[in-house]
Amino acid sequence: MRSWKEVELWKDVKEEQFEDFRWQTQNRITTLEKLKKVINLTETEERAIKEGVGEIFTLGITPYYALLMDPDDPKDPIRLQAVPSIHELEKSPFDLEDPLAEDIDMPVPGIVHRYPDRVLFLVTDRCSVYCRHCTRSRMVSYRPTPWSQIEMGIEYIRKTKEIRDIVISGGDSLSLSDEKIDKLLYELRSIPHVEIIRLGTRMPVTNPMRITPQLVSIIKKYHPIYLNTHFNHPKEITKYSERALNMLADAGVVLGNQTVLLRGVNDCPFVMKKLFQLLLKNRCRPYYIYQCDLTEGLEHFRTRVAKGIEIMEFLRGHTSGLANPYFVVDAPGGGGKIPVMPNYVISMSSDRVILRNYEGKIFLYPEPKHADSPHNPDTCKYCQEMKDQLDGVAKLLWEGNRSKLTIDSESKRDRRRKSKQILQQEDKDLMNQRSCCS
Repeated sequence: MRSWKEVELWKDVKEEQFEDFRWQTQNRITTLEKLKKVINLTETEERAIKEGVGEIFTLGITPYYALLMDPDDPKDPIRLQAVPSIHELEKSPFDLEDPLAEDIDMPVPGIVHRYPDRVLFLVTDRCSVYCRHCTRSRMVSYRPTPWSQIEMGIEYIRKTKEIRDIVISGGDSLSLSDEKIDKLLYELRSIPHVEIIRLGTRMPVTNPMRITPQLVSIIKKYHPIYLNTHFNHPKEITKYSERALNMLADAGVVLGNQTVLLRGVNDCPFVMKKLFQLLLKNRCRPYYIYQCDLTEGLEHFRTRVAKGIEIMEFLRGHTSGLANPYFVVDAPGGGGKIPVMPNYVISMSSDRVILRNYEGKIFLYPEPKHADSPHNPDTCKYCQEMKDQLDGVAKLLWEGNRSKLTIDSESKRDRRRKSKQILQQEDKDLMNQRSCCS
């Protein structure tokens, strides 16, 4: 990492200023002129910004993250993630504005309720750095999220008693002020059926100064809190990011990392192995490797799925199992995360399974002679408590009397129907308000 003193723009900045997350946010690089003072742009990079790529999806880079870039290498992995590319103007026939179909599972603005017992809560459109591979570029950086919308989401969670797990994201959840984070966590933790709260943030990567003693003390009040961050390359692990991760871990926050597989950035088994080992050293567990989504303008970032499988093959057995995340394809159209991995089951019969290990050696594993189980789901209290929450294949296996599985589960159709009714009612209320005011 370069020193900020090496850049004419920041040569007079004091250390306490540079290490203030507010200064980092206020002094973000948002224009071509400012970016040219930090790195040596190629003609193609400059043309991309001039042709409006940074206007289609906002250009925004903290000084800290900009200093991780190689100023002379256009293929630098940090630079590729933050500097607009002319390829963002290219549209693949498979590109989608909302690749994960989040909007159709939104009962109220900001709440995505796709799975039975958990929701995604989008509380802001702001980030410290606007990553060029952002899956929500359609909605990030455009319109500040009013607190009234957040209150609407809290009320939906309060009324929907099957929700036990909440992922708070955006934008970046930690771009909210300390006061709003405190208020949000207080409200969610006061709901009896909410068991787990997860924060989604890239601040430890792009603006690690945001992790302050004051913020950590706020988060600590509302355990259990999980935090998933988003490191994509070993270069992003610095003394600042390590300090941020360890402050959170010391406060009892359970840390996970979600890496996106990006062509030219981290599509290398050795890069991934090094990244995951460094994360584990800092008590952050590699959680997911995501196949890059079908977001508009991201075709140049996508690798073949086979590349992800190759990386998983390389990790298994060659480093700690703790450093082996799930490789998933978040299926377009709202299909959810589908795990993909090398095939270790070669064959199976009624009495044996043929397996291979990471070295390619073949092993026979004998099945037990008893195929049945003494477990009785009709008398098991856990089965009886949770059977109504089943969806998809699990529901088909449980019921046993169905011969086919519909594309949309009944519970998902019910949620979408309720979502539509709620939105229709909101439209009616809005029309009534307008007619009263006219």
